[in-house]
Amino acid sequence: MRVLFIGGTGTISSACSQLAVERGIDLYLLNRGLTSERPIPAGATVLTGDIRDPASVQTAIGGMMFDVIVDWVAYTPTHVETDLALFRGRTGQYVFISTASAYHKPVQSLPITESTPLHNPFWKYSRDKIACEERLLRAYREDGFPVTIVRPAHTYDRTRLPFHGRWTVIERMRKRLPVVVHGDGTSLWVLTHHRDFAKGFIGLLGNAQTIGEAYHITSDEVLTWDQIFRILARAAGVAEPELVHIPSELINAFDPDWGAALLGDKTHSVIFDNTKIKRLVPDFAATISFSRGAEEIIAWFEADSARQVVDEAHNRLLDTIIAAYQRAWPK
Repeated sequence: MRVLFIGGTGTISSACSQLAVERGIDLYLLNRGLTSERPIPAGATVLTGDIRDPASVQTAIGGMMFDVIVDWVAYTPTHVETDLALFRGRTGQYVFISTASAYHKPVQSLPITESTPLHNPFWKYSRDKIACEERLLRAYREDGFPVTIVRPAHTYDRTRLPFHGRWTVIERMRKRLPVVVHGDGTSLWVLTHHRDFAKGFIGLLGNAQTIGEAYHITSDEVLTWDQIFRILARAAGVAEPELVHIPSELINAFDPDWGAALLGDKTHSVIFDNTKIKRLVPDFAATISFSRGAEEIIAWFEADSARQVVDEAHNRLLDTIIAAYQRAWPK
């Protein structure tokens, strides 16, 4: 197969790029030629162009046709309209990367399946992805545009800590300072390693059964947020972190960006039914536990002190939120 990735060096897409090349796919990466902390796999062909500049894309791909085109960086209906104009008639399959945060919030029932309604009044990011899906499915119904929709949940690699504040939170744990966990710490969450995600994703490429369909690809490991924080603390050498449970609504009052990601996604317990992807890709299995993934994350940050960035503004924000909560609910 000849496959074009728009992007291909991001958190999720980098593992998919590597596995695609390993499985013999003729892979092309369209990007702006910027350096990335994730290397381009040997064997992939780089085309220099900016998807936000359609003329540069036309120049980069010329008259090439592709069996599959995957846009890893389409976030709004405007981005999708650009793709429709560029890629109609150029590909046998167009894969749109949506998000599992598009599923109905608050969560109506568990487990979540691909037929769970899409609705998120809390987070614009999710609403934009829903609008993209609706536009592409209309193009499929009306014009036969060969779209496949993939909804990643919370997918990470060794460079990504799964909470707001990144290394600042780890540094606070090591200094025995309190850290904020939203809610009461018992809501359920699913973290998927990007190499596990890639195994399911690559199996969808070039498969005609996927056209007009949507799939999520997640781990079956379910953890509470308290467990997630404690797993990372142990990987960082902290036996017992001080976790302070703060209502998401209070966090939102102090930081609306952080709050939107909580109220629109992480506050809600999620369990995903992966029957649909497993039926189509029988060899898909998520085998990397978060305990192992946490060790990879901490090792990556510790390999270079420049990665261990402490955000003093976030430190002050955490102290302020904790103080406000303790004034309202003193022990």
